Amino acid sequence: MKKLVKICGMKDPTNIVEVARLSPNWMGFIFYEKSPRFVGNDFVMPVIPHTIDKVGVFVNETSSEILRFSEKHSLSFIQLHGDESVQQLIELKKYNLKIIKAFRIDAEFDFDFAIDYQPHVDYFLFDTKGKKYGGNNASFDWTLLKKYNQKVPFLLSGGLNSNNLTNVSALEDMNCAGFDFNSGVEHSPGIKNLKSVKDIMNYLEASILNS
Repeated sequence: MKKLVKICGMKDPTNIVEVARLSPNWMGFIFYEKSPRFVGNDFVMPVIPHTIDKVGVFVNETSSEILRFSEKHSLSFIQLHGDESVQQLIELKKYNLKIIKAFRIDAEFDFDFAIDYQPHVDYFLFDTKGKKYGGNNASFDWTLLKKYNQKVPFLLSGGLNSNNLTNVSALEDMNCAGFDFNSGVEHSPGIKNLKSVKDIMNYLEASILNS
């Protein structure tokens, strides 16, 4: 099955348009003030092809603010990357939002924790547990994903780049829907390296995972 490609942490208008020309499936925009990739409260979304889904990334934000940004920027998905409760997801789903719930993974993570979220999400996202809520530019031990046996498809995140992507064959028999790229394909926070983005997209296109 063809894997989804999400390029996250987009910030600069010119860079956004350049990356959009490479036709990733999703582009992510971070609405979290403590992130160096925070788009800012006055952000104006550039025009990008309707074939690319826009994902708004939020960390422990109020539902009212999530809804406000979702409407303002015509977001296709919202990604909850903090410690959001199941109850908040239930509340947001009333507005027919498509939801990605992120979890930060280390050797101690219990995947059963995600069970209660399962009925209220479209995807899970598994990122590396680090000092920050995301963008730590580090990967986790992907063999931990063998413990995940739920039906909700997941996106893999955490320092993905053209070097460690060669190991994705380890995910062949897992319910991995795609890959989330951020710090691993950047010149600097929020500015994507177009060659790196092209390289990972070309690699995935030819990968056994897309067969």
